[in-house]
Amino acid sequence: MFEGLFQPMHMLIILVIALVVFGPGKLPELGAGLGKSLREFKKALSEAEKQPMLENKAAENKKPEETVAQNKSV
Repeated sequence: MFEGLFQPMHMLIILVIALVVFGPGKLPELGAGLGKSLREFKKALSEAEKQPMLENKAAENKKPEETVAQNKSV
């Protein structure tokens, strides 16, 4: 169904339609905004993957006495 979707001629037609709709002055701004949002999304994903690893390492590094004391205070 989607095997021929991203052929060069289709991409050219999509680019022409975008150029007509947004104009030549707005396209670089849209591209920059899209690139920035993708970078931020990837950064957030990588930070979210690292966070549980850091929490696990912190829990492993605690002494058993600290864990017992924390459980009693809760």
